[in-house]
Amino acid sequence: MSQDLPPVAPAVTAGLVAALSPRLRKRLDAGIAKLAHRPAVRDGDTVRIAVDDSTDIELHAPGGAVTKADDIRCGCLLAPDCLHRAAAASAAPIAEPAAPSADSGASEPSSQEPSSAAVPQAATPEQRSAARALQDAARAVLEAGTDGSGAVLQAELLRAAHTARLAALPRAAASAVSTVTALRAARSADPAYRLTDLVAALRDVLSLAHRIPRAQGAELAVLRGTVRQPYRPDGSLRLYGLFCEPVLTASGYAGAVTWTADAEGRLYQVSDVAPGGSGRAVGAADRAVRVGETALTHRELSRAGLAVSGATVSPAGRLGAGAGVRAVRASGAGWREAPLDRLWAVPAAEQVGRALSGGHGLLFLELTLAGVVREATGDCLLADCGGVVLRLAAAHDHPALPHRDNLRLLAAARGSRLRVVARLTPGPCPRAQLLATEHPTDPGSRVDVGLDRLQHADLPVAPAAPPTAPAVPTPDEAPIHLLRRRVQQAASGGRRVLSFPGNGSADARRLRRHGLATAGDILDELHAAAAERSRDAFGRLLPADPDRFARAWLAAAHYTDEVDRALCAAAWNG
Repeated sequence: MSQDLPPVAPAVTAGLVAALSPRLRKRLDAGIAKLAHRPAVRDGDTVRIAVDDSTDIELHAPGGAVTKADDIRCGCLLAPDCLHRAAAASAAPIAEPAAPSADSGASEPSSQEPSSAAVPQAATPEQRSAARALQDAARAVLEAGTDGSGAVLQAELLRAAHTARLAALPRAAASAVSTVTALRAARSADPAYRLTDLVAALRDVLSLAHRIPRAQGAELAVLRGTVRQPYRPDGSLRLYGLFCEPVLTASGYAGAVTWTADAEGRLYQVSDVAPGGSGRAVGAADRAVRVGETALTHRELSRAGLAVSGATVSPAGRLGAGAGVRAVRASGAGWREAPLDRLWAVPAAEQVGRALSGGHGLLFLELTLAGVVREATGDCLLADCGGVVLRLAAAHDHPALPHRDNLRLLAAARGSRLRVVARLTPGPCPRAQLLATEHPTDPGSRVDVGLDRLQHADLPVAPAAPPTAPAVPTPDEAPIHLLRRRVQQAASGGRRVLSFPGNGSADARRLRRHGLATAGDILDELHAAAAERSRDAFGRLLPADPDRFARAWLAAAHYTDEVDRALCAAAWNG
C-alpha cells in the first residue's frame, strides 16, 4: 500500500497525529492496517483511497510529495481532525527534504558532510532543545521496541526530526527519519527490512542527540551535517561502464544507479531515483541516463562508455546533469581490459580498509565459487577469495528483483573462477552483497545481479571438480555476537526482553573468558539498566529510568560496531 501513496513530509504526519484525540490515537494503528487493504487510485498529482462506499481520502502531491496538511483531504464527518487523514499520512512513505535537482548542477541531498560555512562555536539554544526532543523520542522507541513503536511514537520521532531540521541539524533529522522508516518496514514485514538497519539508525540518532549539546567548533559542524553537497566543475571525463544496480527503499523511492570509472580508477555514478515501487526499480534500467543529450539507457551505459564535457560532480562521485553538461556515447571496456582491470588489481584487504574508512564500500574481487551455506536470512554463496572464505549474500530480497534467484543458480557453478563486484558488509566474518559478476559460461560478458536473470542454460554443463570446500567459520568463533544479539533484541523487543534477572550473566562470563572483559562489563550494565525499577513509599513500582537504559544500549551498540570493524579488517587480512 505504501508504495502506491505519494511521500508525505514528516511535519505533516506529526501534525495530523498530534491533532487526534486520545481516543483516536489508540485506534490509529488499526486505522493504518485497514487502509492497507484499500486500493489507491492515482489521477495525475492526486491519489484517492476509498475508505468505504461513502468516504474517500485524497492525497494531493503537486511536486511529487505531500508537503502541507491541507493536501490530505477526507470526506468523513470528523474531518479535518479525523483518524483517516492521520492514518493515510502514517501509511505513506516519508518524503525527503526538498533539494535542488541534479539537473541544475548545484547540489544534492546529504546528511554527512560538514558545512563549508563558518564553523559555529557551540550549539544554539534551539539546537540543544531539538537534540533533547530527539533524545526523548528515540528513548521512547528503544523502550518500546518495534512491536510497541506504533504510529504515535513514530509521529513523535518525526516531529522531533522536523524540529531538528528547522534548528539546522540535518544529519540528526535524517537519522530520525531513517529510524521511522526502519520501524515501518519491520512492522509491515517488508522483505527489504533488516534489523541491522534499525539498530544503526537508532544508534546514530541517540548518539547525535547526546553529543550535539556538548560539542563545539569543528566537531559540532560534523555532527550538524549539511542538507546539500555542492556539485563542482570537473572538466572533461572519459568514463567506462562497470555495472548497474536497482534501488528500492523502504521509504518509497526506487530507480537505478549506474557505476562507471575513469582511466585512473575513480568511480562515478549516474542515478535515476524518484518516488516509486518495485516496478520503477525494474524499469529504470531501461530509461535514458540524465547526462547531456545521450540516448544511452542505464543498462547500456553499464557496458559502454561515456565522454563528458563540462562535467559537474558531487563529493560522493555523483554526476550532475546541468544545462552546460555535454555527453556522447563512447566505447566501453571489459573487466579484464584496461583501464577497468586495475580495479581488481588492488588487494582485497586494502579495498576493505578503504571501505571501513568511509569509502564507497564497493569491492572488486576475483574468487572461486566454493558452495553454499544456509543462514537464517537465506542462502549465501561461499567463495575462496585469495585464501579468505567469503560469504556472498543477496543485496535485496524483494521478489521483483532477481538477486536471490541468481544466487541460487550461481551456487551450481561451484569451481568457477569469476570476477565480481560486491558491497562490503562489516562483520567478524568476511561478507559482502553480490552486485555484479562475470557470466559463468560466456567469457567477456557480465551479469548485473539485481537486473539480469540467469537461466539454467547459463551454467556450466559439467564443471570441473573443485577442491575441497574451505572450512566455514561460524559466528560462535567471535563471541562478540553475544553482546550484539542483546543490542538487536532490545531494538526489536524493547527494554522488557532484557529485564529478566540473571539472563545475561553466562554470556558476560563467556565474553570475559575470551578476553573481552569490557564487553562483559557493558553487557552486565545493559541488563542491570533494563531491570532497574524503583518503588515509592507505598511499594508501588515507579516508571523506569529511560536515560540509564538508553546510555547502556548506546554504549553496547557503539562497542559492537567498533569491534566488528576491527574483526572485519583482521578477517580480510587472513
